[in-house]
Amino acid sequence: MFSKFLPLSLAFTLLFACKAPKPAAQHTALVPYGPAFAALWQQRAAEYKALCFQAYNFARLRLNEDLQRSSAKPMAIVTDIDETVLDNSAYNVHVALKGENYSDKTWQEWTSKAMADTVPGALSFLKYAAEKGIHVYYITNRSEAERGVTLQNLQRWNFPDADNEHLIPKTTTSSKEERRLAVAKTHEIILLMGDNLGDFSAIFEKQPADQRDAATKQSAAEFGNRFIVLPNPMYGDWLPALFQYNYKQNIDSILQTQLKNY
Repeated sequence: MFSKFLPLSLAFTLLFACKAPKPAAQHTALVPYGPAFAALWQQRAAEYKALCFQAYNFARLRLNEDLQRSSAKPMAIVTDIDETVLDNSAYNVHVALKGENYSDKTWQEWTSKAMADTVPGALSFLKYAAEKGIHVYYITNRSEAERGVTLQNLQRWNFPDADNEHLIPKTTTSSKEERRLAVAKTHEIILLMGDNLGDFSAIFEKQPADQRDAATKQSAAEFGNRFIVLPNPMYGDWLPALFQYNYKQNIDSILQTQLKNY
């Protein structure tokens, strides 16, 4: 059974009392209290909701601007799914309560339930876009095996274009660049939405932290314009970027070193 909400008392118990297990070879938080506290913020902080509404308000403004001009191709929005339109904090609560980290097995158990809630503002914005004739493509790093349950979850909330044509999961690589380019052959992509920089451009992919920072500064004008970023405190490429994506290293020691440097 997946618990949707993390009790406050348990969150603080996990935060201050848990002993960290060995890190998982995935880009999630590395200790059980990490995702627990992050999930607590995502579920309970009004600031989280405010940031999501802010992102989708910007998206609507940019969309309305694009609607004032003509385009040689049909216009499209490309969006990530997890922590962009679907909220998976319940999964992070579940693994934290068990003292575990991310695993493919528990993740697929979660997605098979098709019960993720919506990210604040996502559904109303995408419905608005579809009403204006904008196509929505969901480019996700969920696997092809998760296609059916992912569509089921999107359809549960009546997301627009929640069908096989518009859902593009991961096949051979986690990079989304080729999939974005495939959409761009037939559509003008007016907005890209995601919680991870790799959702926007290949220049951010598999780069160390300092180069990710440099690429972000280089792309500053795109954020809030063509790139719409959603908050995700629970996981992301920012973490493995700190240790060059080498999961065989002693990640706990690396994180302690990183914290001491600030």
